[in-house]
Amino acid sequence: MSISKHLHNHKKHTIMKKNIKQILMLTMICIMGFSSLLQAQTSYKLASGPDVSIKILGSSNVHDWVMTSTAMESQGNFKFGEGNQLRAITSFSFSLNAKSLKSDHESMDSRTYKTIKADQYPKIVYKLNSAAITEVQKNKYLVKTTGDLTIAGATQTITMNVTAVVNADNTLNCTGSQKIKLTDYKIDPPSFMLGAMKVKDDLTIQFNLIYKNNQLITKTN
Repeated sequence: MSISKHLHNHKKHTIMKKNIKQILMLTMICIMGFSSLLQAQTSYKLASGPDVSIKILGSSNVHDWVMTSTAMESQGNFKFGEGNQLRAITSFSFSLNAKSLKSDHESMDSRTYKTIKADQYPKIVYKLNSAAITEVQKNKYLVKTTGDLTIAGATQTITMNVTAVVNADNTLNCTGSQKIKLTDYKIDPPSFMLGAMKVKDDLTIQFNLIYKNNQLITKTN
């Protein structure tokens, strides 16, 4: 074999080794990056308890009223950065059995279920479209959300500000309120007692929701 051919083969072999090494390094970087992404994005599920609730506040020409539910289903994927900082919410959904809303009066409950067509549309559903997160202080965030709220079969896109707190036990506490109108959901404000009592169009939704790591809930169960 000539010296020039030997040098050529040696050079070719060196280049191949270098390329293989680069490919292996890139593969390791991709694997590590994907692994860290999986670790940073965590599935959370709504916890149950007396402090977890949603309230509907309304009024009429006679008196104010409140309906409360503690029977809800919700989950979301939350992305965290360094120091357990909340960075993004990549998905989020919430559903509520309409007939789980209760007031202090059964007669009012039955009228409400009829008004919102609870037999035909048993679920009130919210699905997140986007979320912009701003840290207001350590472990406390303002989350400006846009999502679709469906009541009585009618869907409206709403914007809502939510306060999210990352607790020491890694639970997430989400609180906030949102004003809506019955007529936006094609619901006519009802009247009762031969028209003597008239419900106003404006409602306020208040919520206090606590989320736990879905894996921890599964292990506990």
